[in-house]
Amino acid sequence: MRKQVNFICCDTRAERQKITIPPHLKNMIKKPGLLLAMCSALGVAITTTGCHTSVAKSASAKPCMDALPLFTAANVPEMGPDESPSPAGSWTNGVTRSNLPGQGLAQHSMLAVGENYDKMFVVNDGKVIWTYSTGTSYEYDDVWMLSNGNILFSRMEYAAEVTPDKKVIWRYNCNKAPGTNHTEIHTCQPIGLDKVMIVVNGLPPKLMIMNIKTGAVEVEHVLPFSQPPKPNGIHGQFRRARVTAQGTYLVSVFGLGYVVEYDKNFNEIWNYKVKSPWAAIRLKNGNTLITDESESLTREVNPKGETVWEFNTKKDLPAEYQFASPPQTCTRLANGNTIFTSRGDRGKGPQLIEVTTDKKVVWVLEDCKHFNGITAVQILDDPGFPEVPGQSEH
Repeated sequence: MRKQVNFICCDTRAERQKITIPPHLKNMIKKPGLLLAMCSALGVAITTTGCHTSVAKSASAKPCMDALPLFTAANVPEMGPDESPSPAGSWTNGVTRSNLPGQGLAQHSMLAVGENYDKMFVVNDGKVIWTYSTGTSYEYDDVWMLSNGNILFSRMEYAAEVTPDKKVIWRYNCNKAPGTNHTEIHTCQPIGLDKVMIVVNGLPPKLMIMNIKTGAVEVEHVLPFSQPPKPNGIHGQFRRARVTAQGTYLVSVFGLGYVVEYDKNFNEIWNYKVKSPWAAIRLKNGNTLITDESESLTREVNPKGETVWEFNTKKDLPAEYQFASPPQTCTRLANGNTIFTSRGDRGKGPQLIEVTTDKKVVWVLEDCKHFNGITAVQILDDPGFPEVPGQSEH
Protein backbone atom coordinates (compact mmCIF):
# COMPACT_ATOMS: atom_id res chain seq x y z
CA MET A 1 0.00 0.00 0.00
CA ARG A 2 1.34 3.44 -0.85
CA LYS A 3 0.02 6.93 -0.36
CA GLN A 4 1.79 9.72 -2.17
CA VAL A 5 2.21 13.32 -1.05
CA ASN A 6 3.56 16.24 -2.97
CA PHE A 7 5.95 18.15 -0.73
CA ILE A 8 8.41 20.82 -1.80
CA CYS A 9 12.04 19.78 -1.58
CA CYS A 10 15.04 22.00 -1.98
CA ASP A 11 16.82 21.70 -5.30
CA THR A 12 20.57 21.66 -4.78
CA ARG A 13 21.08 24.19 -7.54
CA ALA A 14 18.57 26.71 -6.24
CA GLU A 15 18.58 25.73 -2.55
CA ARG A 16 15.45 27.71 -1.85
CA GLN A 17 12.04 26.81 -0.44
CA LYS A 18 8.99 28.71 0.73
CA ILE A 19 7.94 28.06 4.31
CA THR A 20 5.98 29.63 7.12
CA ILE A 21 7.92 32.10 9.23
CA PRO A 22 9.05 30.45 12.50
CA PRO A 23 7.14 31.63 15.60
CA HIS A 24 10.08 33.53 17.08
CA LEU A 25 10.26 35.70 13.93
CA LYS A 26 6.56 36.48 13.48
CA ASN A 27 6.52 39.59 15.64
CA MET A 28 9.20 41.13 13.47
CA ILE A 29 6.87 41.32 10.49
CA LYS A 30 5.40 44.46 12.06
CA LYS A 31 8.88 46.01 12.28
CA PRO A 32 10.15 46.26 8.68
CA GLY A 33 13.48 47.86 9.60
CA LEU A 34 14.35 45.21 12.17
CA LEU A 35 13.14 42.43 9.91
CA LEU A 36 15.18 43.68 6.97
CA ALA A 37 18.30 43.94 9.11
CA MET A 38 17.85 40.42 10.39
CA CYS A 39 17.22 39.06 6.91
CA SER A 40 20.40 40.69 5.66
CA ALA A 41 22.34 39.09 8.49
CA LEU A 42 20.83 35.67 7.89
CA GLY A 43 20.84 35.72 4.12
CA VAL A 44 17.09 34.99 4.16
CA ALA A 45 14.80 36.68 1.67
CA ILE A 46 11.32 37.40 3.08
CA THR A 47 8.36 38.38 0.96
CA THR A 48 4.83 39.24 2.06
CA THR A 49 1.59 39.00 0.12
CA GLY A 50 -1.99 39.83 0.96
CA CYS A 51 -2.66 36.35 2.36
CA HIS A 52 0.59 34.93 3.71
CA THR A 53 4.22 35.53 4.54
CA SER A 54 6.96 33.19 3.31
CA VAL A 55 10.68 32.76 3.72
CA ALA A 56 13.10 31.69 1.00
CA LYS A 57 15.41 29.35 2.89
CA SER A 58 19.02 30.20 2.15
CA ALA A 59 21.53 27.40 2.59
CA SER A 60 24.08 29.96 3.83
CA ALA A 61 22.00 30.96 6.86
CA LYS A 62 22.53 29.50 10.33
CA PRO A 63 18.99 29.48 11.74
CA CYS A 64 19.70 27.07 14.58
CA MET A 65 22.25 29.48 16.04
CA ASP A 66 19.59 32.20 15.99
CA ALA A 67 17.18 29.87 17.81
CA LEU A 68 19.59 29.17 20.69
CA PRO A 69 18.33 32.05 22.90
CA LEU A 70 15.01 30.19 23.08
CA PHE A 71 16.70 27.45 25.14
CA THR A 72 17.85 29.83 27.87
CA ALA A 73 14.74 32.01 28.00
CA ALA A 74 12.95 32.67 31.27
CA ASN A 75 10.02 30.42 30.31
CA VAL A 76 12.18 27.28 30.02
CA PRO A 77 11.55 25.06 33.07
CA GLU A 78 14.22 22.96 34.69
CA MET A 79 11.99 19.92 34.14
CA GLY A 80 9.21 19.84 31.56
CA PRO A 81 5.82 18.19 32.21
CA ASP A 82 6.77 15.14 30.15
CA GLU A 83 10.34 14.82 31.40
CA SER A 84 11.55 11.99 33.63
CA PRO A 85 14.80 12.10 35.61
CA SER A 86 17.85 10.54 33.98
CA PRO A 87 20.38 9.71 36.70
CA ALA A 88 24.05 10.06 35.80
CA GLY A 89 25.78 6.78 35.06
CA SER A 90 29.05 5.25 36.17
CA TRP A 91 30.94 6.77 33.23
CA THR A 92 30.91 10.14 35.01
CA ASN A 93 33.77 8.73 37.09
CA GLY A 94 35.88 8.44 33.96
CA VAL A 95 38.93 10.59 33.37
CA THR A 96 38.68 13.29 30.71
CA ARG A 97 42.11 13.72 29.20
CA SER A 98 43.62 17.14 28.66
CA ASN A 99 45.58 18.43 25.66
CA LEU A 100 43.35 16.73 23.11
CA PRO A 101 43.06 18.30 19.62
CA GLY A 102 40.53 21.09 19.27
CA GLN A 103 38.65 23.13 21.85
CA GLY A 104 36.61 20.49 23.67
CA LEU A 105 32.97 21.48 24.11
CA ALA A 106 33.76 24.91 22.66
CA GLN A 107 34.64 23.46 19.22
CA HIS A 108 31.07 23.53 17.91
CA SER A 109 27.58 24.45 19.00
CA MET A 110 25.70 21.18 18.79
CA LEU A 111 22.73 18.98 19.66
CA ALA A 112 23.69 15.48 20.78
CA VAL A 113 22.09 12.25 21.95
CA GLY A 114 23.57 8.92 22.96
CA GLU A 115 22.08 5.48 22.52
CA ASN A 116 23.09 4.47 26.06
CA TYR A 117 21.78 7.48 27.98
CA ASP A 118 18.35 9.02 28.53
CA LYS A 119 19.18 12.69 28.11
CA MET A 120 19.73 15.00 25.12
CA PHE A 121 22.05 18.00 25.21
CA VAL A 122 22.26 21.40 23.54
CA VAL A 123 25.78 22.86 23.72
CA ASN A 124 26.83 26.44 22.97
CA ASP A 125 29.97 28.44 23.79
CA GLY A 126 31.54 25.42 25.45
CA LYS A 127 28.65 24.87 27.87
CA VAL A 128 25.61 22.63 28.08
CA ILE A 129 22.78 25.19 27.94
CA TRP A 130 19.77 22.83 27.80
CA THR A 131 18.93 19.22 28.47
CA TYR A 132 15.84 17.09 28.04
CA SER A 133 15.41 13.82 29.91
CA THR A 134 13.12 11.02 28.82
CA GLY A 135 13.62 8.58 31.68
CA THR A 136 14.81 5.00 31.64
CA SER A 137 13.91 3.65 28.23
CA TYR A 138 15.49 2.40 25.05
CA GLU A 139 17.93 4.03 22.70
CA TYR A 140 18.04 7.47 21.15
CA ASP A 141 19.03 7.09 17.49
CA ASP A 142 18.16 10.27 15.60
CA VAL A 143 17.75 13.93 16.52
CA TRP A 144 17.15 17.27 14.76
CA MET A 145 16.86 20.89 15.80
CA LEU A 146 14.58 22.74 13.40
CA SER A 147 14.93 26.40 12.47
CA ASN A 148 12.15 27.32 14.92
CA GLY A 149 14.08 25.67 17.76
CA ASN A 150 11.86 22.61 18.08
CA ILE A 151 13.66 19.29 18.51
CA LEU A 152 12.56 16.14 16.69
CA PHE A 153 13.92 12.83 17.95
CA SER A 154 13.46 9.07 17.83
CA ARG A 155 13.54 6.96 21.00
CA MET A 156 12.99 3.42 19.60
CA GLU A 157 9.60 3.14 21.31
CA TYR A 158 8.39 6.44 19.87
CA ALA A 159 9.24 9.58 17.91
CA ALA A 160 8.40 13.04 19.22
CA GLU A 161 8.85 16.77 18.73
CA VAL A 162 9.46 19.04 21.72
CA THR A 163 9.73 22.83 21.94
CA PRO A 164 12.62 24.68 23.62
CA ASP A 165 10.32 25.33 26.61
CA LYS A 166 9.84 21.55 26.86
CA LYS A 167 6.32 21.09 25.54
CA VAL A 168 5.70 17.95 23.47
CA ILE A 169 3.74 19.02 20.40
CA TRP A 170 3.75 15.70 18.52
CA ARG A 171 4.36 12.07 19.37
CA TYR A 172 4.04 8.78 17.51
CA ASN A 173 4.03 5.68 19.69
CA CYS A 174 5.18 2.22 18.67
CA ASN A 175 3.54 -1.04 19.69
CA LYS A 176 5.73 -2.30 22.55
CA ALA A 177 4.03 -5.68 22.89
CA PRO A 178 6.24 -8.61 21.75
CA GLY A 179 5.26 -10.67 18.74
CA THR A 180 4.18 -9.95 15.20
CA ASN A 181 2.68 -6.54 16.04
CA HIS A 182 5.81 -5.19 17.75
CA THR A 183 7.24 -2.01 16.14
CA GLU A 184 10.26 0.27 16.64
CA ILE A 185 11.50 3.62 15.28
CA HIS A 186 15.20 4.41 14.82
CA THR A 187 15.07 7.27 12.32
CA CYS A 188 13.20 10.52 11.80
CA GLN A 189 13.56 13.60 9.60
CA PRO A 190 11.69 16.90 9.43
CA ILE A 191 10.23 17.76 6.01
CA GLY A 192 9.41 21.42 6.35
CA LEU A 193 8.05 22.48 9.73
CA ASP A 194 4.83 20.48 9.48
CA LYS A 195 5.85 17.03 8.22
CA VAL A 196 7.98 14.21 9.61
CA MET A 197 9.46 11.18 7.88
CA ILE A 198 9.88 8.04 9.98
CA VAL A 199 10.71 4.41 9.29
CA VAL A 200 8.75 1.98 11.44
CA ASN A 201 10.49 -1.37 11.92
CA GLY A 202 7.90 -4.13 12.04
CA LEU A 203 6.09 -6.81 10.08
CA PRO A 204 5.95 -5.26 7.62
CA PRO A 205 8.34 -2.29 8.03
CA LYS A 206 7.15 0.99 6.54
CA LEU A 207 8.47 4.38 5.51
CA MET A 208 5.92 7.03 6.41
CA ILE A 209 5.57 10.78 6.05
CA MET A 210 3.14 12.25 8.54
CA ASN A 211 1.59 15.68 8.76
CA ILE A 212 2.01 16.54 12.43
CA LYS A 213 -0.56 19.35 12.20
CA THR A 214 -3.42 17.27 10.76
CA GLY A 215 -2.32 13.80 11.84
CA ALA A 216 -2.64 12.56 8.25
CA VAL A 217 -0.30 9.88 6.91
CA GLU A 218 0.63 11.35 3.55
CA VAL A 219 3.14 8.72 2.43
CA GLU A 220 3.14 5.07 3.47
CA HIS A 221 5.20 2.39 1.75
CA VAL A 222 6.27 -1.12 2.78
CA LEU A 223 10.05 -1.63 2.81
CA PRO A 224 11.97 -4.90 2.20
CA PHE A 225 12.48 -7.32 5.09
CA SER A 226 13.86 -10.81 5.57
CA GLN A 227 11.82 -13.81 4.51
CA PRO A 228 10.35 -15.77 6.15
CA PRO A 229 9.34 -12.99 8.57
CA LYS A 230 11.12 -13.01 11.94
CA PRO A 231 9.05 -11.40 14.73
CA ASN A 232 12.11 -11.34 16.98
CA GLY A 233 14.30 -9.76 14.30
CA ILE A 234 12.69 -6.40 13.68
CA HIS A 235 15.18 -4.52 15.88
CA GLY A 236 17.88 -4.88 13.24
CA GLN A 237 15.79 -4.10 10.16
CA PHE A 238 16.48 -0.39 9.62
CA ARG A 239 18.40 2.49 11.11
CA ARG A 240 18.89 5.75 9.18
CA ALA A 241 16.78 6.85 6.24
CA ARG A 242 16.70 10.24 4.56
CA VAL A 243 14.60 12.17 2.06
CA THR A 244 17.06 13.80 -0.35
CA ALA A 245 17.03 17.24 -1.94
CA GLN A 246 15.66 15.65 -5.10
CA GLY A 247 12.71 14.10 -3.27
CA THR A 248 14.08 10.56 -3.39
CA TYR A 249 14.32 8.19 -0.43
CA LEU A 250 17.75 6.99 0.74
CA VAL A 251 17.38 3.98 3.05
CA SER A 252 19.98 1.99 5.01
CA VAL A 253 18.69 -1.59 5.00
CA PHE A 254 20.75 -2.52 8.03
CA GLY A 255 19.49 -6.07 8.44
CA LEU A 256 19.95 -7.10 4.80
CA GLY A 257 23.27 -5.37 4.15
CA TYR A 258 22.71 -2.69 1.52
CA VAL A 259 21.78 0.95 0.93
CA VAL A 260 19.00 1.65 -1.55
CA GLU A 261 17.61 4.80 -3.13
CA TYR A 262 14.02 4.98 -4.35
CA ASP A 263 12.36 7.58 -6.54
CA LYS A 264 9.19 9.33 -5.37
CA ASN A 265 7.13 6.35 -6.54
CA PHE A 266 9.43 3.90 -4.70
CA ASN A 267 11.03 2.51 -7.82
CA GLU A 268 14.63 1.50 -7.07
CA ILE A 269 17.18 3.77 -8.75
CA TRP A 270 20.40 2.97 -6.84
CA ASN A 271 21.74 0.16 -4.72
CA TYR A 272 25.02 -0.32 -2.85
CA LYS A 273 25.94 -3.46 -0.94
CA VAL A 274 27.75 -3.02 2.39
CA LYS A 275 27.91 -5.32 5.42
CA SER A 276 26.04 -3.33 8.08
CA PRO A 277 24.96 0.13 6.89
CA TRP A 278 23.81 2.00 9.99
CA ALA A 279 23.54 5.35 8.22
CA ALA A 280 23.75 6.86 4.74
CA ILE A 281 23.52 10.54 3.84
CA ARG A 282 23.44 12.22 0.44
CA LEU A 283 26.11 14.88 0.17
CA LYS A 284 25.74 18.14 -1.72
CA ASN A 285 28.26 16.89 -4.31
CA GLY A 286 25.88 14.04 -5.21
CA ASN A 287 27.93 11.33 -3.49
CA THR A 288 26.67 9.16 -0.65
CA LEU A 289 28.42 8.85 2.72
CA ILE A 290 27.79 5.43 4.29
CA THR A 291 28.70 4.32 7.82
CA ASP A 292 29.28 0.57 8.19
CA GLU A 293 29.14 -0.13 11.94
CA SER A 294 30.58 -3.65 11.97
CA GLU A 295 33.61 -2.63 9.91
CA SER A 296 34.26 0.68 11.75
CA LEU A 297 34.21 2.16 8.25
CA THR A 298 32.72 5.28 6.68
CA ARG A 299 32.88 5.34 2.89
CA GLU A 300 31.97 8.04 0.38
CA VAL A 301 30.83 6.60 -2.93
CA ASN A 302 29.80 8.33 -6.15
CA PRO A 303 26.63 7.56 -8.15
CA LYS A 304 28.53 4.79 -9.97
CA GLY A 305 29.32 3.10 -6.67
CA GLU A 306 33.01 3.99 -6.84
CA THR A 307 34.82 4.82 -3.61
CA VAL A 308 36.12 8.40 -3.59
CA TRP A 309 37.01 8.64 0.13
CA GLU A 310 36.87 6.42 3.17
CA PHE A 311 37.89 6.45 6.79
CA ASN A 312 38.36 3.40 8.99
CA THR A 313 38.48 4.46 12.64
CA LYS A 314 40.42 1.35 13.64
CA LYS A 315 43.11 1.89 10.99
CA ASP A 316 43.13 5.64 10.35
CA LEU A 317 42.85 7.02 13.87
CA PRO A 318 46.04 7.30 15.94
CA ALA A 319 46.13 4.83 18.83
CA GLU A 320 45.65 7.55 21.45
CA TYR A 321 42.32 8.65 19.88
CA GLN A 322 40.74 5.25 19.28
CA PHE A 323 37.00 4.89 19.86
CA ALA A 324 35.80 2.36 22.42
CA SER A 325 32.92 1.44 20.09
CA PRO A 326 32.64 1.89 16.30
CA PRO A 327 30.84 4.85 14.72
CA GLN A 328 27.19 4.49 13.85
CA THR A 329 26.73 7.91 12.24
CA CYS A 330 28.74 10.83 10.98
CA THR A 331 28.11 14.32 9.67
CA ARG A 332 29.85 16.20 6.86
CA LEU A 333 30.54 19.87 7.55
CA ALA A 334 30.45 22.74 5.06
CA ASN A 335 34.26 23.00 5.25
CA GLY A 336 34.61 19.38 4.10
CA ASN A 337 35.54 17.94 7.48
CA THR A 338 33.77 14.84 8.80
CA ILE A 339 32.68 14.27 12.41
CA PHE A 340 32.32 10.68 13.63
CA THR A 341 30.27 9.64 16.65
CA SER A 342 30.84 6.85 19.15
CA ARG A 343 28.49 5.31 21.69
CA GLY A 344 31.46 5.11 24.03
CA ASP A 345 32.02 2.43 26.62
CA ARG A 346 31.34 4.02 30.02
CA GLY A 347 34.03 6.65 29.82
CA LYS A 348 36.67 4.57 28.07
CA GLY A 349 37.10 6.67 24.94
CA PRO A 350 36.15 9.77 22.92
CA GLN A 351 32.58 10.50 21.87
CA LEU A 352 33.28 12.68 18.81
CA ILE A 353 36.23 13.03 16.44
CA GLU A 354 36.56 15.51 13.56
CA VAL A 355 38.93 14.84 10.67
CA THR A 356 39.88 16.69 7.50
CA THR A 357 39.66 15.27 4.00
CA ASP A 358 43.32 14.24 4.30
CA LYS A 359 42.49 12.39 7.55
CA LYS A 360 44.11 14.81 9.96
CA VAL A 361 42.44 14.79 13.39
CA VAL A 362 41.45 18.37 14.35
CA TRP A 363 39.04 17.72 17.23
CA VAL A 364 38.61 15.02 19.82
CA LEU A 365 35.72 15.35 22.29
CA GLU A 366 36.14 13.25 25.39
CA ASP A 367 33.75 14.51 28.05
CA CYS A 368 32.95 12.05 30.81
CA LYS A 369 31.12 14.67 32.88
CA HIS A 370 28.15 14.95 30.52
CA PHE A 371 28.13 12.20 27.94
CA ASN A 372 28.29 8.43 28.01
CA GLY A 373 28.42 8.10 24.25
CA ILE A 374 27.05 10.05 21.30
CA THR A 375 25.05 8.22 18.66
CA ALA A 376 23.81 11.26 16.75
CA VAL A 377 25.01 14.85 16.56
CA GLN A 378 23.79 17.95 14.72
CA ILE A 379 26.35 20.72 14.35
CA LEU A 380 24.34 23.89 14.87
CA ASP A 381 26.97 26.37 13.65
CA ASP A 382 27.02 24.73 10.22
CA PRO A 383 24.83 26.56 7.65
CA GLY A 384 21.51 25.38 6.29
CA PHE A 385 17.88 24.94 7.28
CA PRO A 386 17.60 21.42 8.75
CA GLU A 387 14.01 20.92 7.64
CA VAL A 388 14.97 21.47 4.00
CA PRO A 389 16.10 18.06 2.68
CA GLY A 390 19.70 18.21 1.56
CA GLN A 391 20.77 21.26 3.55
CA SER A 392 21.78 19.35 6.69
CA GLU A 393 24.18 16.47 6.08
CA HIS A 394 23.63 14.52 9.28
